[in-house]
Amino acid sequence: MLQLLLFSFCYFNSFHTATSYLFSDCLANSKIPKNQLKNIIHTQCSTNYTTVLDDYIRNGRFNTSTTHKPALIITPFQESEVQEIVSCAKKVNLHLKIRSGGHDYEGLSYTSKTTFAILDMFNLRSIDLNIKEETAWVQAGATLGELYHKIWENSKVHAFPAGVCLTLGVGGHISGGGYGTMLRKYGTSVDNVVDAKIVDANGRIMDRECMGEDLFWAIRGGGGGSFGIVLSYKINLVPVPKNVTVFKVRRTLEQNATDIVYSWQNIADKFEKELFVRVFLQAVNSTTTPGKMTARASFIAMYLGDSDKLVSIMDEKFPELGLKKEDCNEMSWIKSTLFWADFPENTPEEAMLNRKSRSSLAFKMKSDYVKTPISKGNLGTIFDKMIESKIVWMMWNPYGGRMSEIPETETAFPHRAGNIYKIQYLTYWNETGPASDKANIDIVRKFHDFMTPFVSKNPRQAFLNYRDIDIGSTDNVGPNAYGEARVYGEKYFNGNFDRLVQVKTKVDPTNFFRNEQSIPVLKN
Repeated sequence: MLQLLLFSFCYFNSFHTATSYLFSDCLANSKIPKNQLKNIIHTQCSTNYTTVLDDYIRNGRFNTSTTHKPALIITPFQESEVQEIVSCAKKVNLHLKIRSGGHDYEGLSYTSKTTFAILDMFNLRSIDLNIKEETAWVQAGATLGELYHKIWENSKVHAFPAGVCLTLGVGGHISGGGYGTMLRKYGTSVDNVVDAKIVDANGRIMDRECMGEDLFWAIRGGGGGSFGIVLSYKINLVPVPKNVTVFKVRRTLEQNATDIVYSWQNIADKFEKELFVRVFLQAVNSTTTPGKMTARASFIAMYLGDSDKLVSIMDEKFPELGLKKEDCNEMSWIKSTLFWADFPENTPEEAMLNRKSRSSLAFKMKSDYVKTPISKGNLGTIFDKMIESKIVWMMWNPYGGRMSEIPETETAFPHRAGNIYKIQYLTYWNETGPASDKANIDIVRKFHDFMTPFVSKNPRQAFLNYRDIDIGSTDNVGPNAYGEARVYGEKYFNGNFDRLVQVKTKVDPTNFFRNEQSIPVLKN
């Protein structure tokens, strides 16, 4: 006990707060074994504090000497330990931020302007498959790469519809909706979640039956850090053929990219459900006019079938691209996940077990939804603007198919019928710092403003997993918290926002689980 008190005293002095000390003392008297606590609680005096903090920071903007660091990082190994952590944190009023390995573009799970602690889920990453029933229980700290690899080890004809970034944590990814190259066939990740285990604000572990359908509805796309701590999801596996087909075809403005992108807009959401064709737009150096830049459109596809059938579909419905069979590559579904993650050809499947992100660059991202095709003339203007900006890229991800069949109110994730495609805006840079960050972020903001006439309106919708603090935030405690939250809430959740607020008010009336873009509670 003396060792623990000295351990606690270290961060008590570091942060000049009794809260951390009281929390540690509470855990010392909990059901967690005393010899386990040193592996669970990390302070700034701990030798591995920086490593644990940095390992799951995805955005270099929030990994600087001036970034406000957590008083504690808490890394439980058992679900029962999460219960004790929540109970003690609530008892001493320690603000917990939950980190489950998502992109977290704005760093909301590991930064704050006030004293806080991170509850990091990375040690909770078991995966229990049942191929016969075509289901799996996946803990929140597992990565998509680990999940995909586990499925592949047990079946060559099953998969799970989720993202292409293999180091993403399952918990963070699914909590905001989660999508990948099979969304037109099988919907989003949350559309394939059939049960879950969650620790609520009272420290209780509840499954779907216990939590009730309202809370189960809310945690499927309503975002992490608002309702409780999701420990694990029960997911449905989906069938895939033994071989799928992928391609990547590039066209510049000089190769008629404007006309091809325009045609893509009119067919991308109407293809067979098995076909997903993303467009990646960027400014590049011209190969025909030295010293000048042009715009390039890369058409990247995933087809749940063979190349002969894919070429036939493209010839009939999208001949403007001029796809040839030699552009196509047939491979197993598991190999396709490596293709989409930009690994070199012939990379072994084991590479997806690496939990480290391959990039530590600073970045800013934003999102939009497009409901009406953009005219050729306006596309030309957009490409000109992109060339002018030099550093803004765009990913256009098609909807339609299964996404148009599921009602907007089926889950908290609302973006369904009526959307042709979703836009992701991306900008990366190397050197972080106030001046560099501001300059690059301003370029993205101006480009986003420029796109206003071409995207959804009233509200201008946004994708929660591409968190964007520009569209609104709240301190969660002031009298205007609900009104502040509504600004971003309606953009992320459309008409589902009010129901999310009702669920939040019922299950967490003291607003214990919160961040700068969480769901607020209704005040009496």
